[in-house]
Amino acid sequence: MPQTFTKSERLCSKKILGELFKKGSTSARTFYLFPFRMLYIPQAETSPDTEPPLPAIVITVPKRIFKKAVDRNLIRRRVREAYRLNKPLFSPQKPSPAYIAFLYTAKQIISFEEIEKGMKLALKKM
Repeated sequence: MPQTFTKSERLCSKKILGELFKKGSTSARTFYLFPFRMLYIPQAETSPDTEPPLPAIVITVPKRIFKKAVDRNLIRRRVREAYRLNKPLFSPQKPSPAYIAFLYTAKQIISFEEIEKGMKLALKKM
């Protein structure tokens, strides 16, 4: 699997984003794992002979905590790179979620190594 992050892996649909972030939504599931809060919608059942597509993701960093755009962008780049390097952790046997939202919850900018460690644990848990 090439280590790329293509347009098809980015979550852009307003309808799906609304469903993912809707309070009390029955289709979206959530869990916390430092430094992330993960929201995801499970994959619809597909035939076992086809390889499931990679999930579409969105990364959010709160403006309330990180006032400067450069700080938010730095965190977003680190999270995106950690995801890109570790997305092979999605096993082909187990269906991966269709859509994922990574909400950054740490109160300060943390190192790439810590973000990557959290990303690995989150992807394994999913």
